[in-house]
Amino acid sequence: MVDNPRQNVTFPSNGNEAHGYLATPASGSGPGVIVIQEWWGLDDHIAGIADRLAGEGFVALAPDLYGGKVAHDTEEAGSYMGELPVDRAVRDLGGAVDYLLAQDAVTSAAVGAIGFCMGGGFVLGLAAQEGEKVSAAVPFYGVGSGIPDSFKGITAKVQGHYAEKDDFYPVEQAKAQEAQIRDESGAEVEFFYYPAGHAFHNDLDKLGTYNEQCATTAWARAVDFLKANVH
Repeated sequence: MVDNPRQNVTFPSNGNEAHGYLATPASGSGPGVIVIQEWWGLDDHIAGIADRLAGEGFVALAPDLYGGKVAHDTEEAGSYMGELPVDRAVRDLGGAVDYLLAQDAVTSAAVGAIGFCMGGGFVLGLAAQEGEKVSAAVPFYGVGSGIPDSFKGITAKVQGHYAEKDDFYPVEQAKAQEAQIRDESGAEVEFFYYPAGHAFHNDLDKLGTYNEQCATTAWARAVDFLKANVH
């Protein structure tokens, strides 16, 4: 276990313990949202996303899927992502959903889920696994092994944010995924496509692809979507 100073809560996960960062709104309560990390880990950007959601009235929990580790370059990030057991990560995310729904501060009957890069893939996997416990799923340029083979279990409404110049996940694949989710789940699905590169929303992005205009537009859409569908 590597300590991460951003960890401030511990929750049960399939007989073990998992850790994460919990942000609560000034009001003390609100709908619950799971925030799923990029391949870098539970870093300042992801903790900042949770804080921003708390500022919008949500109780936001970012599970630490790497157990405290944070990558400093793409080689390290790729190694961490490749070594992450998908089954353990999904269990941790399921535990996070149950933990959040059990909190007195959480007013919603289901949670929203928002994730970025690797976390965007896991948003879809979590929504497929947890069914009606997740009412809104928001993947940002989701990649990686967290993407399920089948989307049949998804009952959440899905709003995706994908890049037209994504070297990690070509836009043609994103469009095919959008159609597959709609066909297999019957859920309401809308993907937005932006004239930007991968990780365009990350203002601390080590890839150098941050796009302020696209990030601002996507964030406003995501917050409105979560407010409309998590209650």
